[in-house]
Amino acid sequence: MRLPAHSAGPTPAALTYDPNNVFARILRKEVPAQVLHEDEHCLAFRDAAPQAPTHFLVVPKRPIRMLADAGPGDAQALGHLLLTAAAVAKQQGVGDRGFRVAINNGAGAGQSVFHLHVHVLAGRNFAWPPG
Repeated sequence: MRLPAHSAGPTPAALTYDPNNVFARILRKEVPAQVLHEDEHCLAFRDAAPQAPTHFLVVPKRPIRMLADAGPGDAQALGHLLLTAAAVAKQQGVGDRGFRVAINNGAGAGQSVFHLHVHVLAGRNFAWPPG
């Protein structure tokens, strides 16, 4: 797989990362969360406003504002988020029953916290197309 070329410097959006967003504060343990998994690369915790019986988030510890800000150097971290999402889904008992993984990129797609995060939802039927 060939990744798209990116400039050597940070993107303008990356320059606007807010280190005081709620997920950054959760990562620093300043805001409580129901943690399901933590390792050196990411944190998984229950969503504070669940949209399904099982709804948790997986966030990278690296400050990435949104998926479009990620570059080739983030490939391993992005893969780790998805592998962690699947492992935690299995741990939560929904791995074999089906679950949805969603990443909202930008306000127009419903992103409300500008720290990249993966939603994992399960325990109800989902329509297609979503939204």
